[in-house]
Amino acid sequence: MARPKTIITCAITGAIHTPTMSDALPYTADDIASQAIAAAEAGASVLHLHARNPGDGSVSIDPDTFAAFLPRIKQATNAVVNISTGGSLKNTIEERIAPALRFSPEMCSMNMGSMNFSFHPLAKRHTEWKFDWEKDYVSNSDTYIFRNTFADIERAATQLAPHGIKFEHECYDVGHLYNLKFCMDIGLFKAPIFIQFIFGILGGIGPDIDNLIFMKRAADRLLGDDYRWSVLGAGAAQMPFATTASQMGGNVRVGLEDSLFISRAKLAESNAQQVMKIRRIVEELGSEIASPDEARELLALKGGDRVAF
Repeated sequence: MARPKTIITCAITGAIHTPTMSDALPYTADDIASQAIAAAEAGASVLHLHARNPGDGSVSIDPDTFAAFLPRIKQATNAVVNISTGGSLKNTIEERIAPALRFSPEMCSMNMGSMNFSFHPLAKRHTEWKFDWEKDYVSNSDTYIFRNTFADIERAATQLAPHGIKFEHECYDVGHLYNLKFCMDIGLFKAPIFIQFIFGILGGIGPDIDNLIFMKRAADRLLGDDYRWSVLGAGAAQMPFATTASQMGGNVRVGLEDSLFISRAKLAESNAQQVMKIRRIVEELGSEIASPDEARELLALKGGDRVAF
């Protein structure tokens, strides 16, 4: 049996954990749109999108901020748009889902459990900051809890259900897979589902290949054939984990949200550069890249004609 084509997701600009320490990281509407379009042209079939305040690069979950770039991306590409529901570590679930409620995208992220989500060690490694808010936000992240209670998950799933959105279920540890199974058992989510295994975030499971195999086996045991999966390796784990996942029959996620680098100690010039690198690796190892329409078929999406932007 032929291996399914590999879906490349590109996470264009982070909100929770990516400070603007790289000039390549987009934060204005123009830069987010242009980098998203370039990533799609490079081979990303899914674009995972956050928004930032154009004045200071800080997190924005104001739907009007998304409105400045979503239509431009849709007009210029056929890529699947995936809107984050992560927001920042200080937002309520109602605030975090507001953009998805307004724009009704084909996909949006869904974090599957609360966790200590910290990146405070970065504060000791950097002495220069682009914006005033960044140093305190990063250094104080050891006090943050990324809240995703069962009530939060149910509220988000219930309010977004009429929109026919496919969720990217972000699982930072094995307990999140059990949370997902529970939510499926009570009818919140229906198969086939799409899981993003996430490795390398402080507070979540570590970036060891043994953990990838463990998470995949746990998902197989819990969910059988009712899911498709992808891998996000944070920081230096990005390319090794994406490469391994592609050879295991999974899909991949890259992008400046997850890593600012293209290789060891070398900052990436753009999101498209990361997409081109993983595409070359995947294709040279014998797999094919999924087009946006092939991704829609593989993930059972509603189609780009049913979004509200």
